Amino acid sequence: GEICAFKIHGQEMPFEAVVLNKTSGEGRLRAKSPVDCELQKEYTFIIQAYDCGSGPGGRNWKKSHKAVVHIQVKDVNEFSPAFKESVYKATVTEGKIYDSILQVEAIDEDCSPQYSQICNYEIVTTDVPFAIDRNGNIRNTEKLNYDSQHQYEIKVTAFDCGQKHAMEDVLVRVNVKPVCKPGWQDWNKRIEYKPGSGSKPLFPRIHLETCDGPVSSIHTTIELQTNYIGKGCDRETYSEKSLQKLCGASSGAIDLLPSPSATANWTAGLLMDNNDMIFKFDGKQGAKIPDGIVPKNLTDQFTITLWMKHGPSPGLRAEKETILCNSDKTEMNRHHYALYVHNCRLVFLLRKDFDQADTFRPAEFHWKLDQICDKEWHYYVVNVEFPVVTLYMDGTTYEPYLVTNDWPIHPSHIAMQLTVGACWQGGEVTKPRFAQYFHGSLASLTIRPGKIESQKVISCLQACKEGLDINSLESLGQGIKYHFNPSQSVLVVEGDDIENINQALRKVSYINSRQFPTAGIRRLKVSSKVQCFGEDVCISIPDIDAYVMVFQANEPKITISGMDHFARPAAQFESERGVTLLPDIRIVSTVTKMEHPVDEHDRANKPVVLEEMLHNLDFCDVLVIGTELDPEQECLELDHAELQGKHLDATNSTAGYSVYGVDSMNNYEQVLRQIRYRNWDTSATFDRKFRVKCSELNGRYTSNEFNLEVS
Repeated sequence: GEICAFKIHGQEMPFEAVVLNKTSGEGRLRAKSPVDCELQKEYTFIIQAYDCGSGPGGRNWKKSHKAVVHIQVKDVNEFSPAFKESVYKATVTEGKIYDSILQVEAIDEDCSPQYSQICNYEIVTTDVPFAIDRNGNIRNTEKLNYDSQHQYEIKVTAFDCGQKHAMEDVLVRVNVKPVCKPGWQDWNKRIEYKPGSGSKPLFPRIHLETCDGPVSSIHTTIELQTNYIGKGCDRETYSEKSLQKLCGASSGAIDLLPSPSATANWTAGLLMDNNDMIFKFDGKQGAKIPDGIVPKNLTDQFTITLWMKHGPSPGLRAEKETILCNSDKTEMNRHHYALYVHNCRLVFLLRKDFDQADTFRPAEFHWKLDQICDKEWHYYVVNVEFPVVTLYMDGTTYEPYLVTNDWPIHPSHIAMQLTVGACWQGGEVTKPRFAQYFHGSLASLTIRPGKIESQKVISCLQACKEGLDINSLESLGQGIKYHFNPSQSVLVVEGDDIENINQALRKVSYINSRQFPTAGIRRLKVSSKVQCFGEDVCISIPDIDAYVMVFQANEPKITISGMDHFARPAAQFESERGVTLLPDIRIVSTVTKMEHPVDEHDRANKPVVLEEMLHNLDFCDVLVIGTELDPEQECLELDHAELQGKHLDATNSTAGYSVYGVDSMNNYEQVLRQIRYRNWDTSATFDRKFRVKCSELNGRYTSNEFNLEVS
């Protein structure tokens, strides 16, 4: 009449049934060991009840009918979501908004839908232009830009529906790919140039990206912009007189705008840019050239040379602007010859005297050129071979567009005044004064009796010492056409094969042949036009803006040495040859070079090396100290045969001897060693002191002052 046991049928179930009350038949089902939903979510088995009527063998028990038990295991949220991959990668093109860049996926090992399903994804990294949806799709929220960021690294986490998040965030790498932009690649904006380094390639690794455009030909222009260096580019800054000698013109040029000095003081009051000897005229200044500098009666043949930079004249009724003018000093206001600018025309005036001719003769020659008012430097040569006057501008010949005739001037005994930058008005005014002022810059203004020999000399005088160059022309590829402008500041390269064009451009270089170039920046501009096959829209290539940085050359130190005092018998001074003043003079130039230390700390005790250097000089003056020479009893002499075969000239005065021209230190030494001092009345003079000083580049570098005493 009692229930003694419950029995479970089935394989190894982790459950047991125990009797709680035999009489009422109440029992309990319980787990024998822990159950795990992840191993088994549910169990089904059969249970039967037994009474107590059995003997020891248990054969006579009576069983109840079978009951089916169904157990479901309830889930605990014990697992965190985990991502399928350790890193996700994707590549996108800049400038596009994507619906989905990539999908991340996490899984959760919990067994119930509530705890095993991923309900949400989230981007952990802040301030990134990306968003993620519940399915793990990542998209960008704004257009990406390759230039501002090549790659994004973002961290993402996942949540199950029980709000448990992943133990470890996953890394997502998004690479931004640039939109293919046609253009030049692999070039540097700054190119450094050390003086003396010859021809230096500007873009040694450059190549053109065409983005697979169907290119049929390329036309590229490389422009070196030097118009703010010196007179439009780097040139030798010697005086015009020395340059003319160097370029092979015969002697005799008279410098009308020399650097101010004791012998040439008329330019002292003018505005001047020292390094390049450029004179700026602001419409308020003129200079009177002393009598005796320029011969009174220039023949029918003479030449005027000048550099000029001039802009449009202010005001409606433009005044004449005088460059050079020879007019009456007093009483009258007649212009005998003049060179002036009027309304962007260059005019040369030449009036003959009545005794030279008494007929109507050409008197005014007009040239109309855009360059006269373009605010850039140009080199002008006016060649007079009366009655013909020719103008060379930047080496090209121009005939006047207008020649007007006039009567000759009546002879008079009025003295003439030669002026620069304005014209002297001697008559028709209460007080003689300057008029017709020049606005602009002038340099190297010379006048020479006789004419300049050749086009070659003129080209040499205005040659730039810097420009573009092509290394190894012979190895330019097939089908490459190129041409330079005359000053080699613009190069045009054309071709139909991209690789050949790349090769050609890698060979384009900058060269500055000056030993002491003007330091600073030269701008470079490269512009390209492309033609394509067929009617396709062709690609456009952005310009390159770069610059060459020319470094300062090491400054040379010029040293003059030799015997600095001596005594000789009076008879030697009085002899026909006199006494050689500087028999053993030496001129040496050195530059200081720092040995480059390997280690910065080592800098202090590295030796400073003096290196001897060869360069030209452009003048050496032997000056008399104290009272000037008395021409009645003493003089300095030099056989002019000593100057032959050299680019040298010399002038002699009571103040001393000046040797000038662009030539080697060795040639200067040879000439200076031949200068003699004669004194045919030694009783009056006990001793004489002299000083020698030399210069390179018109005083940019000067030597020590070498003093000599002769008894």
